[in-house]
Amino acid sequence: MITSRLLTFSIRMSENKKVFFIVNKFSGTGYKDSIEGRILATCMECGLEPTIEFTKQRGHATELAQAAAEGGFNRVFAVGGDGTVNETARGLLHSDAALGILPKGSGNGLARHLGISTSFKTALSLVRSHAVIKMDAIQINDCISVNVAGIGFDGHVAALFGTNGKRGLPGYARLVLKEFSAFGEFDGRANIDGTEVDLTGFIMAVCNSSQFGNNARIAPYASVCDAQLDLCLVRKASLIRSIGLVRKIFTGKIESSPLVTIRKMKNVQISLNGPVHFHVDGEPHPKASHFDVRVLPGALNVIVPDRPKPGINY
Repeated sequence: MITSRLLTFSIRMSENKKVFFIVNKFSGTGYKDSIEGRILATCMECGLEPTIEFTKQRGHATELAQAAAEGGFNRVFAVGGDGTVNETARGLLHSDAALGILPKGSGNGLARHLGISTSFKTALSLVRSHAVIKMDAIQINDCISVNVAGIGFDGHVAALFGTNGKRGLPGYARLVLKEFSAFGEFDGRANIDGTEVDLTGFIMAVCNSSQFGNNARIAPYASVCDAQLDLCLVRKASLIRSIGLVRKIFTGKIESSPLVTIRKMKNVQISLNGPVHFHVDGEPHPKASHFDVRVLPGALNVIVPDRPKPGINY
């Protein structure tokens, strides 16, 4: 379902012709020189004026995006994974510039939710023609998330993932199996939109979009345009039952599991009995025991396909 916040347009001669590309060479499986050539060729065909910048360190994409928005660019494309998308989005938050995603990561969670192809050649067609939505974002403590933030086991795995230089779903799965037995549940209390609840969980995901990445849908009915977040609490079970849960995640049926509780909310304050790891759009953060979470409605302009695939629910 596409909401009334969808602003559809195609590129026109009267439009601002400047387009900014922020490229992370180290996302996913690596960078190929042909990427830059394809960007330049596509822009030339469309009569656009591209600027391409490469990230140099963590946080650089945010600086580049802010400079692009302040410099009059109304389209800024993040070429990379979920971390690059997050950094670029932070630089464009509450600005008039629109975020475009050319996915080159290992998970590409937000891109998949929005129906953006993981084929670089196909995704590049967004430069020619697209629509723009007013998308929500998440504030969790002093961090911004545009996709999914996770507290507990997935935060623990995020802190370990990629430390050996290897990314991708097979490596992530191996790490999950290795760490699963030793990691226990956390306890605490939450105030969800004014209602106090006790909680015990293995994973608590705060979701703007429906999935972590690789089509692992942790909140199948999440919308990035409804001014709400989906709070998903997952309990720990035996390894066999958890494998069944993983199957439900990849088939979009997680809500049918008795191990899972999902509820819509706008704000939540969480106090845990001890510090736990958490991640923001897949990027690990130091342990914390208190989390203040709120939705930021319509905080970001985001480029999406002007002809969305069937079943895509922004």
